Amino acid sequence: MRTPSSINGLWGVRVADTASRRILVVDDASLVRMYYRNALERAGYEVDEALNGLEALEKLLVRAPDLLIVDVNMPKMDGFTFLRALRRQEGDVAATPAMITSTEAKTEDFEAAQSAGANFYLVKPIPQETLIDYVAMLCGPAR
Repeated sequence: MRTPSSINGLWGVRVADTASRRILVVDDASLVRMYYRNALERAGYEVDEALNGLEALEKLLVRAPDLLIVDVNMPKMDGFTFLRALRRQEGDVAATPAMITSTEAKTEDFEAAQSAGANFYLVKPIPQETLIDYVAMLCGPAR
């Protein structure tokens, strides 16, 4: 497995290099958020949640996470729109690593994620071990 330092700069986005391991899960489905929260907290990560891209942008004003896990299809602001808005921000928050998750698996979906500034695109359902591996690649192991 590659270490976070070996993927630094993937798709032009920095990899978190702090000791903090806080993840913001952005998904309108409560069961998906609960699934991610349970897996990530068991692995030792701190988890916060947002129901859509607008709520996520508000949470980023208060405290920037080390990683974003973002659904594509959400009300108010979808995942691609959220990531494009995030990447236009000033400061370090704009470079926060992000994984897009979706049930869509067409080539154009992967390309749209890359264009929006995602580091990875994972197709749901995502096995917990796979989720933890990708999280560790982007922001390091939990404390």
